Amino acid sequence: MSGAAQTTLAAQASAKTAPANTPPASGSRRTSAPKPHHRPVTRRGIVARSVLYAVLVAIALVYIFPFLVEIATSFKTDAEAAVNPVSLVPANWSTAAIQQLFLSSDFPLWFKNSAIVTIFVTVGRVFFDSLAGYALARLHFRGRSVIFAGLIAVMSVPTVVLLIPKFLVINQLGMYDSYAGMIIPLLVDAAGVFIMKNFFESIPASVEEQAHIDGAGTFRVFWSIVLPMARPALVTIIILSFQGSWNELSQFIISTQDPALTTLTKGVASLASGQLSQGTQYPLKLAAAIIMTIPVAVMFFIFQKRIMNTSEGAVKE
Repeated sequence: MSGAAQTTLAAQASAKTAPANTPPASGSRRTSAPKPHHRPVTRRGIVARSVLYAVLVAIALVYIFPFLVEIATSFKTDAEAAVNPVSLVPANWSTAAIQQLFLSSDFPLWFKNSAIVTIFVTVGRVFFDSLAGYALARLHFRGRSVIFAGLIAVMSVPTVVLLIPKFLVINQLGMYDSYAGMIIPLLVDAAGVFIMKNFFESIPASVEEQAHIDGAGTFRVFWSIVLPMARPALVTIIILSFQGSWNELSQFIISTQDPALTTLTKGVASLASGQLSQGTQYPLKLAAAIIMTIPVAVMFFIFQKRIMNTSEGAVKE
């Protein structure tokens, strides 16, 4: 057998015995995708997962049960609520508590006052928190670090400590028993300024450079370019401001005494303490509480998918 024939046979034999996963030639770019590795599901894993889900469901029921009792009791009669206060299905469905709230009490006035205060406070916080946050993030001026340190210090001070100084200032400025005394002290929130500052710092400065070259001023850049990019942070501020001002109580206690300026929180607190009614009247009190919860729940469900995501609006430099 000639040398050429031996070489050919050797090549054929090596081709037959070569492993299937031999890497392709250097000129070929085909690569096989790795197969996903599925872990086998064992009986022990199924039991552990079932136990975990059972614990989570139990914890959820602990938190949800009082809310369900609140809804059910608001549709009970006074006698049934006193006899069986924690039943989830009323024996006799009744809307007497809700009718009494809207037709025989100042509940509509409380609701109106809370709506007025909440709208003004929410709009004001979104505007002023954004301005202050942008100033601390972008503008360079003397004392900026001192102001930011003071902001952090204010966030760490308990609210109750500031009640007496707030009352003295409101009374000295002649804003007691007025919408101004209820709204103006709530227009700026330290936590909101902190959130907006951190978000503005995550936006590259190069986004604003072109606008400055074209002659845009600082406020124009803030309002037309930077603020639209901060939509996730703005939604977060809207939700927090709405919830905080709607549920505010201490500020309204020190700023008003006129019954015509009573808000929902003060009114419901008076109902709960028995100042405005006789007997237990659980349906009346819980109906007021559940109605008070509805606007905050609606606001949260509307904006829940837009809550702050700092990755939005990012620009590659």
